[in-house]
Order: sequence, then structure tokens, then C-alpha cells
Amino acid sequence: MRIIAFRTLREFWENPEYRDAEQQLKSWYKAIKEENWDNPHSIIARFRYTDQMGNGMLVFNICHNKYRLVVKIKYDKQICYIRFIGTHKQYDKIQDIKNV
Repeated sequence: MRIIAFRTLREFWENPEYRDAEQQLKSWYKAIKEENWDNPHSIIARFRYTDQMGNGMLVFNICHNKYRLVVKIKYDKQICYIRFIGTHKQYDKIQDIKNV
């Protein structure tokens, strides 16, 4: 699967405040990139702490729910768009997650 954009993840963990997310985000990136995912259920089976939001949107818990990673996946094109990465508190401020 192609991921748009790795830079978003890197810039997040390069912030001194979020350095603890680096290894988990790298592991997430590698796992998502190496597979051809058919549907959200296959991803949720691999990443237990993931919520499906509909319309191709998934929310991953990173670092034991300290951070949230929101992606939109186009399964037919095998593209994963990173829509949001931030703290759980920042995530809670999002009004409509489907339109992030």
C-alpha cells in the first residue's frame, strides 16, 4: 500500500514533545506499507486498537492511546492518506472526523 505522506509522521515524531511515538509510528508505517489490504476488517484484525469511522476512515491508537492517527484508505487503489496525527486531547477537539 502506498502511504501519503510519510513526512507528516516524521515531522510529528521529530517534535521533542512527541519523540516517544517514533518507534510505534515507524512500525505502523512498515506494516501498512508491506501489505495489500482488502478492507478495514483485515486492518482491524492486525491492529486491535483501531476504530472504523466509515467512508474509508480509520483511527489508530498510538502509544497506548496517547496519540491518535487518522487515515483514509482507498482500498481499490491501495492508497492510505494520513489525515491527522496528534494527541488524544487534540483529536477530541475535531468536530467531524469524517471530514478531516
